[in-house]
Amino acid sequence: MGSPLTGLRLLVVEDEAMVAMMIEGMLQDLGCVVVDVAGTVSRGLALVGDAALALDGAILDVNLGGEKVYPVAEALDRRHVPFIFSTGYGIDGINTSFSHVPALAKPYGQQALESLLLAAFASRRGGASKPKRR
Repeated sequence: MGSPLTGLRLLVVEDEAMVAMMIEGMLQDLGCVVVDVAGTVSRGLALVGDAALALDGAILDVNLGGEKVYPVAEALDRRHVPFIFSTGYGIDGINTSFSHVPALAKPYGQQALESLLLAAFASRRGGASKPKRR
């Protein structure tokens, strides 16, 4: 039996191209499918608004070129798509209305990403565990 992450369809919202490529590579190594990468809030909103785009979850960088990703997070909430935050500014800087959302502080490695993904998204595949901030 494969990992609970195998085949998980994820959207990555990250404005730094090198970081996005690194996350995409880690996700692929974990067996996930990266459905798309958005570098702006507007592109993230367009992708989340596409009802034909099948998503199991998303990884959202909190700060996209000075713009907060919260509108994308709200759109994902409306679609009942779980997500995690990725931030270089410290998890304490996340808006309190999203304090329940698991978050990874940059820089992070594949093991930390895998642990948080398993906690946050595996329940959609039959596993169950409580997400934590790292």
